Amino acid sequence: MTHDRSILNRAARAAIRAFGDTTPNPMVGAVIVKDAKVLGIGHHQKFGGLHAEREAIARAKVRGHDITGATIYCTLEPCCHHGKQPPCTDAIIESGIKHVIAARPDPCDQSGGGKEILEKAGISCAFVDDSDLAIAISDPFVHTSLTGLPWVIAKWAQTIDGRIATRTGESQWITAEDTRRRVHRLRTCVDAIIVGVGTALHDDPMLTVRGVRRVRRSPIRVVLDTNGRFDPNSQLAQSAKDHKTIICTAEPDKITASDVEVAMCERKGDRLDLRRTFKMLHTRYGISIALIEPGPTLLGSLLEAQLVDDALVHLAPGIMSDPEAKPCAGGHELTDLSKMTRFKLLRTKRVGDDVELHYRRPV
Repeated sequence: MTHDRSILNRAARAAIRAFGDTTPNPMVGAVIVKDAKVLGIGHHQKFGGLHAEREAIARAKVRGHDITGATIYCTLEPCCHHGKQPPCTDAIIESGIKHVIAARPDPCDQSGGGKEILEKAGISCAFVDDSDLAIAISDPFVHTSLTGLPWVIAKWAQTIDGRIATRTGESQWITAEDTRRRVHRLRTCVDAIIVGVGTALHDDPMLTVRGVRRVRRSPIRVVLDTNGRFDPNSQLAQSAKDHKTIICTAEPDKITASDVEVAMCERKGDRLDLRRTFKMLHTRYGISIALIEPGPTLLGSLLEAQLVDDALVHLAPGIMSDPEAKPCAGGHELTDLSKMTRFKLLRTKRVGDDVELHYRRPV
């Protein structure tokens, strides 16, 4: 089992190289092993390109290896449908591989079911959940396939005492430049950047990708604006002709900016129905991974609706010591610790004097 975990981790590390390039497909890695020797490593490099299993097989053959009877380790169950690429099950059957070990099944109705097809062809298949990394990289794809909701990454910068802005709203800049550069690299890997109208009005942001050597994608800009307060003179409005911008609102007649796209959304109480809004963003606009840069009220609402899948917290080495400074989340009362939203810590990274904390909501 330790060997399985090691190989699946290796497959996962290969898959991660394509973060931002494969959406709406999952990141997938594959490693072919025979007689304790690695013969080929592959990963799904971009949407529409070779899948991981086919790339691993091709690389093994280019190196002159005989993979008959080998084992292929995959981070996700091999697909069995015709899409932009033919089924990976066909490639595995034709290759002479005799064993498949995958980190998890594919839950998608269209592409899942590869295990059954492979077993009918005489190939042994097993799901092994030893590699947390191999499972984690497929979480966004599995989540969207099962729920119809985009995978939501909430990102915020805070001080040691949990404040994201002064009592007057000043927040630029809590973290250092190197940390902010990492945010721009993340922006280029997601389908959309989402903010609340409060942030749009107060900060007048551009929400574009800047200072990144390789732009993998240009994310859609989304503003959640229940009551139609969006400013037609804002930077978002003025640049909407060049950068797709969607205003999600319950009062579309109040939006006067000419180049933005207005999406009518339902209310839930005095705010947008966030769950329905997010499902609409996925089905209508193809948003599978969204980066949200929320203020306290929006983050509180997202947490209450259980819509934050990853929390990316940038912790700065400062303390405001002001009880009226803005907290990272608010808008709700909590008297029982058992009702507190909890996350699992996936990773920590030091960035200069800042610390990047990556959390994931347990399933």
